[in-house]
Amino acid sequence: MTEVTWWGHSTVTIDDDVRIITDPLFAYRVGHLRRRRGQVPGPAAREADAVLISHLHVDHLHLPSLRQVSATAPVVAPRGTRALLASAGERDLADRCTEVVAGDEVEVAGTSVRAVPAKHSGRRHPWSRHRGPALGYILTTRHHITWFAGDTDLFDGMGRLGRIDLALVPVGGWGPTLGPGHLDPERAAEAVRRAAPGIAVPIHYGTYWPTGLDPVRPYLFLGPEREFATRAKTTAPDTDVRVLEVGASTTL
Repeated sequence: MTEVTWWGHSTVTIDDDVRIITDPLFAYRVGHLRRRRGQVPGPAAREADAVLISHLHVDHLHLPSLRQVSATAPVVAPRGTRALLASAGERDLADRCTEVVAGDEVEVAGTSVRAVPAKHSGRRHPWSRHRGPALGYILTTRHHITWFAGDTDLFDGMGRLGRIDLALVPVGGWGPTLGPGHLDPERAAEAVRRAAPGIAVPIHYGTYWPTGLDPVRPYLFLGPEREFATRAKTTAPDTDVRVLEVGASTTL
């Protein structure tokens, strides 16, 4: 049995004998963003045997949160992450970090992790010298195969990822605009059609929002998961879409 828990944004724990956490984010505020749904995850979210980082953006590679994950957990992250960690004085995290690019396959905590492409900016921020490829991951645990898509738009090869039991699919963002390199609900449903997972869980929506912009296009905060589920019924009828509340779990 595999248990999957969504902690909000892109932070998910996949527990199948080993506990893998994706893009850990345990903050009430991230720059100009504040958490608007669910409590900041508690101690249970910080327990992990390994960490997957999809790209270098602050809401995905959040250093204060990464420090709170189990102190011995290896980190799999895009090429360029170790230089960023070292420049921030995070020597221990840099030493525990294995850098990958799309096509690489590594074993962490006895689990196979294969890096796959993602279509998204890989720079830390627009003026940063730190950058690396945005990635997704195919995680093969004891019982199931999971695709953590990271932050991405549609890309060539999305239909050739292989067997997928569970897809963790971004369906939105954190503001009143959704720029390039993202899936909206319609394109997320198309991504599910291409990848053909048995189960899909929407992520990367409805957690953080810019301070003071609550009334601006609130449907991008409140509704993308419902629109995604509705569209996927038509676009990918063989996939079981499971919408989770923040902190809730589902089992495979």
